[in-house]
Amino acid sequence: MQIYLPIAEVSVNAYALVGIGGIVGFLSGLFGVGGGFLITPLLFFIGVPPTVAVATGSNQVVASSISGVLAQLKRKAVDFRMGFVLLAGGLIGSSIGIWIFARLNALGKIDAFVQLSYVLFLGTVGLIMLQESLRAILRARRTGATPVRRAHVHTWAHGMPLKMKFRTSGLYISVIPPMAIGAFVGFLSAIMGVGGGFIMVPAMIYLLGMPTKVVIGTSLFQIIFTTAFTTVMHAVTSQSVDILLALLLILGGVIGAQFGAKVGVRMRAEYLRISLAILVLLVCGRVALDLVLTPEEFYSITPGRLP
Repeated sequence: MQIYLPIAEVSVNAYALVGIGGIVGFLSGLFGVGGGFLITPLLFFIGVPPTVAVATGSNQVVASSISGVLAQLKRKAVDFRMGFVLLAGGLIGSSIGIWIFARLNALGKIDAFVQLSYVLFLGTVGLIMLQESLRAILRARRTGATPVRRAHVHTWAHGMPLKMKFRTSGLYISVIPPMAIGAFVGFLSAIMGVGGGFIMVPAMIYLLGMPTKVVIGTSLFQIIFTTAFTTVMHAVTSQSVDILLALLLILGGVIGAQFGAKVGVRMRAEYLRISLAILVLLVCGRVALDLVLTPEEFYSITPGRLP
């Protein structure tokens, strides 16, 4: 069933959009990521303009993240105090990102910038996660048991000021590192339309030392509010949020997130991370391919840029 998206100004298959939302929602519940890193490129591939894909994709990220958090709350796997610290940084970073996005959009450079950003960040993060996950699996096979991260191991974060106790995570560290992580993820949310879980999850595990069991729920908690703020700001500054597109994506995303959360608790942490790394690299490769292939149409007219 074909429907016309008024803001994106393209006709797409409604069932395909619901399916995309469902797949991304499933991944949200499974990995603790908002899914924007996947849904935005998928919208590129079916013809949605990058500006609309970035702004509207955030709506689905909010919906699937809420669904995922509700599932994690039942397991008491959300560190609210850490989530609020991450959120404070996220709002600052997303505000900066929105301003840069608006400037690049006015200059007509935003499409190429978004795609290059995806290739750079997805490629880097995917390779790092894949390397670490393979090492963890090999160590587990050699020793016969999964290596366990000891609690209260002192890292660089323990030597910084403004310390706070995070009881759910079992940490006593400075608020500066999590705020910095939140700010960086908020910036990416504004520029790329992502929740930022593909960066936040490994950062919370390897930089902050949080246990994997609370990382997913805490990540989704922060993503809800950061992406909601980003969506509102995009709607105000560039009017690029397509409500009809968002509703179809949300419909599939909320359902998919519940199934993902159920499957995630049955998988070992290192296999979850390596699966996410492979998925990130596949998306990165597809976006990179679009940048080098000859387009089917050499000329296009973008509404709103004529004098």
